Amino acid sequence: MQKQRRLIIAYFFIQGIAHNIGHPVTPAFVRSLLIPDHMFGVFFASMSLGMMIGGPIWGILSDRGHKRNYIFLGLILYSLGQFAFGYFHHQTAMIFFRFISGIGAAAGATLLISHLIETTEPHQRAYSLAFAAAATTLGASLGYYIGGFISTNTWMVDVLKVNTYPKVFLTQALVNGLYALFLFFTFKETPQEATEKPKETFISHLKDITKIDKSLLIFLISLTLITIGATNLSKYVDVYFDELGYTPQDLGTFVFVTGIVSVFASLFIVPIFTRFKNQIKTIAVIQLFSAAIVLYVFRASNFLLVIYTVYMIYIVFKAVYLPLEQNYISSHATEGKYGKVIGIRQAFLAIGMVLGPLIGGFIYERSALLLFDTSAYIFILGVLLLGLVRYFDKKKKTESILNDSQSEQ
Repeated sequence: MQKQRRLIIAYFFIQGIAHNIGHPVTPAFVRSLLIPDHMFGVFFASMSLGMMIGGPIWGILSDRGHKRNYIFLGLILYSLGQFAFGYFHHQTAMIFFRFISGIGAAAGATLLISHLIETTEPHQRAYSLAFAAAATTLGASLGYYIGGFISTNTWMVDVLKVNTYPKVFLTQALVNGLYALFLFFTFKETPQEATEKPKETFISHLKDITKIDKSLLIFLISLTLITIGATNLSKYVDVYFDELGYTPQDLGTFVFVTGIVSVFASLFIVPIFTRFKNQIKTIAVIQLFSAAIVLYVFRASNFLLVIYTVYMIYIVFKAVYLPLEQNYISSHATEGKYGKVIGIRQAFLAIGMVLGPLIGGFIYERSALLLFDTSAYIFILGVLLLGLVRYFDKKKKTESILNDSQSEQ
């Protein structure tokens, strides 16, 4: 089982690389086509819309068996979408293919998490999820660095023939295709995952989504808000780097550093936070500090110094938040239905990733500072909802104790 978990972590790492090679060149690619800056947010939002729709579907399908096949199919869809995005330069076509990429990417993002949860004991889940987050972040950062490096380094441009932006997306599609083949031949499903489960129909699974526990629903809405803020920070820092005159390699290097910091936080700081009993309160404190950091960083005079120092504290908090929220959500799943619950999580996550760039694109055109400030205020709004989550959790716990005492009598 330990060996299997290490292989799953390896999938997260490779997937992080493959799915981020094209990101550092995307702002420059969009501008090279004379497309307005707000369309950068639309392209990202269309991919997120695909993930929002794809997440619950892949999750429900995988709970019926054959998880490996669905992940493989999703990865192939992602490769096709990224290739087409790079070579079809009509805005409508680019939006459509980003949507296809999102549906495909949702398979790996959803099903690898549910698979890790299913193969991990409850008391080890937060730590295992932290390792997965570290692997994903390190892979994503390395993918950013590789994408920036191969598109700007003269020697790499000559060797790989990536003398145009579309060829970077072709390279990404090929790398992701190789990863899909590697996963297909090495992924080992549990006996439960490999068996068809015809007792519950796809429609019945969809109906179950309407019966989400109240505290979980509010937590998921909070997750959506926090994701809006975090997504706008992540994506428009990319655009901000380009606007300030930094190269894709500069951006790739910065994201690589954030990855190293996230890995350090996941391996050495997350285990400390997972010991805290009240994780909702912990998450709330993390988001409040994150908001304060964001409000300061983009007002500082020396941008590079602050982004490589104070902003890294926000990156640490972000790395701690991820496994805590995943662990809380997984605690609401029943045996054999982890895929569905994580798929629902992916949908709410993707809603934030859709709304964030759509709203953020227009705010950024008015003012970059206004966009970053808005992200901070949205973090605070998410914290207010966490207060309701804590209230309903305590109420449910009290009712459970009362029911137990009455049944004993």
